[in-house]
Amino acid sequence: MTIFQAIVFGIVQGVCEFLPISSTAHIILIPWLFGWQDPGNVFDVALHLGTAAAVILFFIKDWLRLIHAGFTRPKTNDGKLFWILVATTIPGGLAGLLLDKHMESLRNPALIGIMLIIMGVVLYVADEMGKREIRVENIGLKRGLIVGISQAFAVIPGVSRSGITMSVGRLLGMTREGIARFTFLMSAPIILADGLYHAKDLGSVPIDKAPFITAVLTSAIVGALSIKFLLNYLRTKGFGIFAAYRFVLGAIVIGIYFLR
Repeated sequence: MTIFQAIVFGIVQGVCEFLPISSTAHIILIPWLFGWQDPGNVFDVALHLGTAAAVILFFIKDWLRLIHAGFTRPKTNDGKLFWILVATTIPGGLAGLLLDKHMESLRNPALIGIMLIIMGVVLYVADEMGKREIRVENIGLKRGLIVGISQAFAVIPGVSRSGITMSVGRLLGMTREGIARFTFLMSAPIILADGLYHAKDLGSVPIDKAPFITAVLTSAIVGALSIKFLLNYLRTKGFGIFAAYRFVLGAIVIGIYFLR
C-alpha cells in the first residue's frame, strides 16, 4: 500500500462513511476498478478508527452533555436521547457481529451496483414522503429503535448505514437535519466498535506504519469535514443529489461488470 493509495482510501472513507452513498461499496470498488490490491483487514481497521475519531470529536460536546444528562437528569430531553442512543446501538452492533462472517460473499460488484441503485430510489422516495416535523430531541424510543434496527441492512455493500437510517428516519417524519444528527450520534460507538473488533486480528499481521497512520489521519479529517458539510447542506436541501449519484454510479458499475 503506497502513501498515495492510503490518502485516496482515506478520502473515500471519510466522505462516504457519513454521506448516504455507502463507504463499504466504494472501498470495494476502488481496487476492482483500478486494479489495486485489496486493502484488507489492516486498512479496514485504520479507516474505521479514523472515521470513529472524526464523529466522536465532532460531537464531543454533545456526547458529554448527553452522558451527563443521561445519568443525572434522565427525564429531560437530553437524558432521554442518551438512553435512546444506548438502546439503538444494540441492534446495530449485534447485526454487525452476527453477519460479519457473511460479508465476503456479498462483495460482488454487480450486487453492489444493484444495491446502489435500489437504495438511491429508496432514499429519494423516503425524502420526498417525509413530513419534516420531528426534531432529533423528540425522536422517542420507538422511532429510535426502528432506525437502529434498520442498520442491519447496512451489512450489504451498497446499502450504506447512513443511507438506510436516514431513509427510515425520513419515513418516520423526522427532519433531514434531525435524522442526520441522530445517525451520526448513533454511529459513533458502532464505527469505533467495528474498528476495534477487527483490530483483534492485527497482532499477527505485519503493519506498514506510514500508510496506516496516513489512512487514519486522512479519513478522520475528511470525515469531520463531511459531517459538517452534510449538516449544513440538509438545512436547506434534500437527498436528491445523493440519490442521483447512487443511480449513476450503480449503472456505471453494472455496465463495467458485464463488459468485463
